[in-house]
Amino acid sequence: MHVVIMGCGRLGSTLALHLDERGHQVAVIDQNADAFRRLGSDFGGLTVTGVGFDRDTMRTAGIERADAFAAVSSGDNSNIISARLARETFGVSRVVARIYDARRAQVYERLGIPTVATIRWAADRMLHHLVPEDRVEVFRDPTSVVSIVEAPLHRDWVGRTVKTLEDATGARVAYLSRFGMGSLAHPSTVLQDGDQVYLLVTDETAAHVLDIAHRTGNEGH
Repeated sequence: MHVVIMGCGRLGSTLALHLDERGHQVAVIDQNADAFRRLGSDFGGLTVTGVGFDRDTMRTAGIERADAFAAVSSGDNSNIISARLARETFGVSRVVARIYDARRAQVYERLGIPTVATIRWAADRMLHHLVPEDRVEVFRDPTSVVSIVEAPLHRDWVGRTVKTLEDATGARVAYLSRFGMGSLAHPSTVLQDGDQVYLLVTDETAAHVLDIAHRTGNEGH
């Protein structure tokens, strides 16, 4: 794959190095040439100094043959302008933009541009570490509609199937962790003692779903 990354801060440089290590062709754009020092001497990709949403700069980075584009500069406006150019003008199929203002995420999602709202995500993760009695949310989609929460199960759920749990809660099991290893659960998967179960919920359903998971599995069956 050929991947163009706009922004060579900590996130952009980390992405570039990981992709480069995996054998992908990578081009990194940044206005500040000194930012490329983060890539180190072993980086095998292309570095382009210039404005990330300038068409000529993007062409120099190989946007016309790019399989993917990531806009991860420090400015929301720059990120979304360059992401839209990559998608709408150059026809790049995989485009993602970092957004600091989570309120904009839904607008950009409607434009077909996936976003990562870093401030909201980081704040949520910090909150869960600071206030452990709050529900443990491990993922929230950029539009803040769907989340994945850990659902501590009552011991009576042990020995029952994932389908039984899903039918009772009305929620989907996203995955489970068993002996420290994550795995995708099938409807016929039997829940074991010590399983950590993660459910897909919305803010409106989370409390109800977790309440059922906490209660004895014999209720309502």
